[in-house]
Amino acid sequence: MPHNHDHAHLDPDAGDRRVGIAIWANGILTVAQIAGGIFAGSLALIADALHNFSDMASLVIAFGARKIARRPADARMTFGYGRIEIVAALINYTTLIVIGLYLIYEGGMRMIDPPEVKGWWVVWLGGVALVVDTATALLTYSMQKGSVNIRALFIHNLSDALASVAVIVGGVLILLYDIRWVDPAITILIAVYILYLAFTEIGGTIRTLMLGSPPDIDTDEVLDAVAEIDGVVGVHHAHFWQMEEHAAALDTHVVIDVARWGDLEEIKRTIKSELKDVFGINHSTLEFERSDLAHEDAKRYGHG
Repeated sequence: MPHNHDHAHLDPDAGDRRVGIAIWANGILTVAQIAGGIFAGSLALIADALHNFSDMASLVIAFGARKIARRPADARMTFGYGRIEIVAALINYTTLIVIGLYLIYEGGMRMIDPPEVKGWWVVWLGGVALVVDTATALLTYSMQKGSVNIRALFIHNLSDALASVAVIVGGVLILLYDIRWVDPAITILIAVYILYLAFTEIGGTIRTLMLGSPPDIDTDEVLDAVAEIDGVVGVHHAHFWQMEEHAAALDTHVVIDVARWGDLEEIKRTIKSELKDVFGINHSTLEFERSDLAHEDAKRYGHG
């Protein structure tokens, strides 16, 4: 079955400009929300500010990662530096989890003794945050389709925008009905949503760093296809991984019929063409064995 591995790409310089704008916007917004949250006595506003601060930190990390990832391979990093963006995504998701847990704790404490909250400040600052968060999410939307690093940023910004809506609703309820507990309640809801997003996305990042096989490739199907190529007797000791987010790789032993050993180069070209054109695996390291000298009882995956 053919696999489509095309991804949206954005000019690097244009992408860097977008991330740079988003950094400044989130930095200014964070300072304004923290100051306003302290003045208004709103934990929900401070929670949103902390979330925005994590966004700014995430943007800085992502910005640096994008720059480093473009460096070519060298003697120290023979695979190149592309995986730095995976590390950046892991850091960003981890900060989301830490912030979410902290906000649940603080919200719980304020539910016990809800403080007085200045509703109008909450509404106005929440409105400003909504505009900035939405604009930042739009800046990173087209970039996130092809990068787990930028996707982490987009999710940060999207969750911020939704959190800002919740903050505005909370401020309106405080103004209309003086329901003080709604502020910490909304804080807890924001935190739960942050945790949901982080735990949903962090698994794929960890899988890549753990050298897990690419999730969009059926590894058995790949090996079956290689084994069916004329002249191939079997395949074993296979390792699939992702060198970078969209760079699938395969390292495997291929057993060749001893009668076809003289056609080895032709068979190798056929295998590599199949891997690249059908499955999107551009990097493959193949070790060939004659059928009369092949490993006995070798496992299909790993070194067993």
